[in-house]
Amino acid sequence: MLVLEKNAMTEEIEQLVAKFGKGRSSLLPILQSIQRKHNYIPDFAQQEVARLLDIHPVEVYSVISFYAFLNTKPKGRNIVRLCQTITCDLAGKKSVALAIERELGIKFGETTKDNRITLEYANCLGMCDQGPAMIINERVYPKVTPEKAVEILSEVK
Repeated sequence: MLVLEKNAMTEEIEQLVAKFGKGRSSLLPILQSIQRKHNYIPDFAQQEVARLLDIHPVEVYSVISFYAFLNTKPKGRNIVRLCQTITCDLAGKKSVALAIERELGIKFGETTKDNRITLEYANCLGMCDQGPAMIINERVYPKVTPEKAVEILSEVK
């Protein structure tokens, strides 16, 4: 008789489904929980969520790809995002972006070799009156200057 063992990811997702429910409205909280724990949502997890919620895997992927804060690929432990709206452009975003890239030694869209920091642009942080704005993980920094950005990053590094 063949006995199949559940892997840790399946057990984790089963617990999340038990906590949040099997309805479609549970999809986003489940994905957020997986993201929070693993810093991304692996393909296998997407398949398991779809199976356990009885929805098509494409639906799971479409939710992940819609939200910029959900990822299908591993990212750094710290995610640094700089707002790229026109108001932040006018407030000096370009010089801040250059200072950040210089300080971290990577370009936007890349992750440091030690997997500590991923650098990304965000479409809007809702801080248009206080730009340029930056967010690191869940902490927002308004009115960022190149010098202030370097100072903030030194705390994260």
